Amino acid sequence: MRMKSLLFYSSVMFCFYACSIADSQPNANTDKIIETSSDSTDPNQKYNIDPNLSAEDREKVKSIIDKKYLMGKFDPLKDDRFAPIPANISLYPNNAMYMRKEALEKYRQMFDAAAKEGIVLKILSATRPFDAQKAIWERKWTGKQASNGAYLPENLKGKDRALKILEVSSMPSTSRHHWGTDIDINDVEPAYWSTPTGVKTYNWLVKHAHEYGFCQPYSKMGPDRPEGYMEEKWHWSYMPVARELVEKYRKDIQDADIEGFLGSETAKDIQVVKVFVLGINPECK
Repeated sequence: MRMKSLLFYSSVMFCFYACSIADSQPNANTDKIIETSSDSTDPNQKYNIDPNLSAEDREKVKSIIDKKYLMGKFDPLKDDRFAPIPANISLYPNNAMYMRKEALEKYRQMFDAAAKEGIVLKILSATRPFDAQKAIWERKWTGKQASNGAYLPENLKGKDRALKILEVSSMPSTSRHHWGTDIDINDVEPAYWSTPTGVKTYNWLVKHAHEYGFCQPYSKMGPDRPEGYMEEKWHWSYMPVARELVEKYRKDIQDADIEGFLGSETAKDIQVVKVFVLGINPECK
């Protein structure tokens, strides 16, 4: 989601073809529960689940799969709903980046329409799975990488340390960039968007992005959006897919689900789901 030092990757390997439902079947052979899966919240996506499972257990497995997708614990390179971003619309054509296919197609249409008016819309960041976001977060948490221009002091602990990172980077499991629907465009430095080029680009997006299904989730903060991330003029989301994922996240993911990285214990105190995942532009809900 938010970051000033972008991490690009050629591949991030995740695989969880054996989801455990040990609570309901303590003696189950989890290697056989899921044969293969595209790990999707999409109701049209096929699940290849062990046909010998009961209907109840099949639904439990689907729920596990869906939650993993929402929290970025999957591999977009192995998911047939994702496609690589073409070099001509990428700010970094030598780095492999991926998007949901339907979002990518609409973005290409928007890119072409903007180009006809002299507007350049280059993608600089797209899908980032859990491990990619974890690497960013933990480098900042451990003081190996600056956060918002400064290294975190050792005496900054717990919730305060996490909130400092959240000024520019999201917690793993909570980033919209996990989903393949969200991209950062042109530049993540606020100063760029105050330049003549940045102003012209942003004004075009405000006027036309909705025509292609895109919305700015982190709009200017105010009465309609009192909490969450600060304004990000570069971050745009493909709402025909993202809107459903936000609603599913709201229903299915709790602060207690946010785990598996340094500082994850602060998620509950921060109310990270309510404040940062759901604290978005009302027009993007």
